[in-house]
Amino acid sequence: MALNARLDHRKPLVFDTHELGRRPGAQQRLTREIDAPKDLGIQGVIGVPEGATVKLDLRLESVMEGVLVTGTVRAQAEGECVRCLEPLELELEADFQEMFSYPDADDRGRVKAEPADDAEEDEDMLFLEDGLFDLEPVLRDAVVLALPMQPVCREDCPGLCSECGARLADDPTHHHDAVDIRWAALQGLAGSLGDGEKDEMSGGALPSAHADEKQEK
Repeated sequence: MALNARLDHRKPLVFDTHELGRRPGAQQRLTREIDAPKDLGIQGVIGVPEGATVKLDLRLESVMEGVLVTGTVRAQAEGECVRCLEPLELELEADFQEMFSYPDADDRGRVKAEPADDAEEDEDMLFLEDGLFDLEPVLRDAVVLALPMQPVCREDCPGLCSECGARLADDPTHHHDAVDIRWAALQGLAGSLGDGEKDEMSGGALPSAHADEKQEK
């Protein structure tokens, strides 16, 4: 069998459909475990670590226009809770289905006399290349769609304290005394004064003031 120059059958996500033999209705079931490729998931949010085990269960079905691939991917994803920033793990399971078309067949499965010139029509289509197909783009799409855009360690995660950054789940009674903003400036001023200055402001100068009033009388 001549191998396609663009696809390498030795790569873990490249599959060979020659066994189906373009016989509509023919099926093949495959189970494969692979190492996760780089950046499998939502970058910077959550994903399957590179090299982690990814399990694939596939059914390949020959139809008139190509090979219909139906499958399930299972893996363990890792990320960070968007509320408390703690590491988290979740079991990922995603289903997918994709058609890989014969490059020389039209939408009715008939052999075309000339290759199609409509680039826009072919843009979203995936094709078999010498009986091989690459599952990686389909796998990536399925994983991204199955992962949460805002992962949380638990549904009721209270997150972090907005004032000090403490993890609220570790201390449910955590709180800060509310300060009236009208007195905040005075509290700051009091904290910057020395003891002597505080005494004067708290009434230390009042006795001398009363004495001066008595002398005037």
